[in-house]
Amino acid sequence: MRSRYKFVEQDALYFLTCTIVDWLPTFQSPAYFEIITNSLTYCRKNKNMRLYAYVIMENHLHLVAGAPDLSRVIKEFKSFTAREIIALTKSAGRTELLNQFMLQKKRYKDDSKHQVWQEGAHPQIIRDEEVLNQKIAYIHNNPVRRGYVDAPEHWRYSSARNYYLDDHSVMEIDPLPM
Repeated sequence: MRSRYKFVEQDALYFLTCTIVDWLPTFQSPAYFEIITNSLTYCRKNKNMRLYAYVIMENHLHLVAGAPDLSRVIKEFKSFTAREIIALTKSAGRTELLNQFMLQKKRYKDDSKHQVWQEGAHPQIIRDEEVLNQKIAYIHNNPVRRGYVDAPEHWRYSSARNYYLDDHSVMEIDPLPM
């Protein structure tokens, strides 16, 4: 059995990617970003998740995180945030985006009318400090590579601000384990 994109060890450190279905540009106002940051903060405080790095882009997010049952934490995170994103999308009158979420719903899913997140989180285990540093650099440089900012710390929804500016105003992160 392949384990490339599976949680293979309890309480290990992972690089994760959560992507909106069809890469739809969903996070386009602070309210959408706050759904993610508030939920991640909740997971840190109430679900024993340790968050070491993050970036939230317009249609995906990357994390370096760990938890005793990270698979369950991420599943609950995605389920909760999907409901919140749908509610905000409805109240904001973003009908086209809501219609896209309806079109993307899998046939076998009968518990919802919408599909917000792609299946899975593509977990990649991090076993050493070199890989950890590589993944954090990748995360922090994501908005720079996309041309949104000139320096990683200029992207508001990234832990680069925590690392480079000691700015924890958007979200707290945990000290590095390695």
